[in-house]
Amino acid sequence: MKSMTGYGKGEASNCGRTVTIELKAVNHRYLDMNIKMPKLFLFLEEVIRKNISQVISRGHLDVYVSYENRSEEGQGSFTSNVQLAKDYYYTAELLARELNIENDVTLSQIVKVPDIIVATPPEEDEDKLKTLVILALCSALASLEEMRIAEGEHIKADIAEKLTALKSLTAQIEERAPLVKEEYAVKLKERIAAMTQGLDIDETRIMTEIALFADRSSIDEELTRLKSHFNQLESLINDENPIGRKLDFLVQELNREVNTIGSKANDLTITNNVLMLKNEIEKIREQAQNVE
Repeated sequence: MKSMTGYGKGEASNCGRTVTIELKAVNHRYLDMNIKMPKLFLFLEEVIRKNISQVISRGHLDVYVSYENRSEEGQGSFTSNVQLAKDYYYTAELLARELNIENDVTLSQIVKVPDIIVATPPEEDEDKLKTLVILALCSALASLEEMRIAEGEHIKADIAEKLTALKSLTAQIEERAPLVKEEYAVKLKERIAAMTQGLDIDETRIMTEIALFADRSSIDEELTRLKSHFNQLESLINDENPIGRKLDFLVQELNREVNTIGSKANDLTITNNVLMLKNEIEKIREQAQNVE
C-alpha cells in the first residue's frame, strides 16, 4: 500500500551541467501532472510524463525542473542592438532640447533598456540533456516512492486497527440479533395479554406475527456479506498493487450493508453498534482518499 502524498528530489550532473527535478504529490482521483521547466526542456515533456506514469498511477504531481550550466561553453554570448541604443539616446537628446534641460542619459542606463543587450544561450546537446533529465527523474521518483511507501504503512496500520474494531462490533451485533426475536415475542404477548385482559387468543396468529417480524428484521445475510467484505479488506490492504479505487468501492459496500442492518434490526443495542460501525467506516473512507 502506498500513500498518494509525498516529496522527492533528484539531481544529475555531467561536465558542469546539472539538472534538478523536484516532485510534490498530493491526493487526486486520477493521475494528473503539472510540469514546470525551462523552455529548453519542452521537448522532453512527454518523456517525463511517460516515466512518471510507469511508477505512479494516481495522484496530482507538481514537477519542477531546473537547469544550471557552469561548463566553459555554458556562458553563451551577448549581442547588442546598436540601432536601438542610438534611437533611445537620440530620442532622449531631442526631448532634452525640447524641454531645455540637460541630457543626462548614460551608457549604464542605455544597456538596461530591454532588448539592447541580448543574451544568446549556448547550444545544448539534446541527447545529453535527455540523459540528465532521466537520471534526475529516476532519483526523484525513488525518493518520492520511499516517502509514499512509509506513509502507506502508517495508513495500512490505521486501517487494520479500524478493521479490528469493525469485526468486534459486528460480533456483538451477531450475538445480539437472535435475542431480538425472543424479546419481541415476550413483549408482544405481554401487550396482547394486557389489552385482552385474560381472553383466549389464537396462539397461531401470535406465532405468525412473530415469524413475520423475525423475517423482516433478519440480518443474517447482511452479516454474512459484511464479514466477507472484512476478509476482502484485510486482503486488499496487504496487496502491493495500487488499491485506492478498489478500497473506495469496498468502503461503499461496507456502508451499504451496515445501513441495511440499521434499518432492519429494530433494536436499540444493534442501532448503537451500527452507529459505531458507521463511524469506523467513515474513518477508513477518509484514509482511502490518501491511498494510491
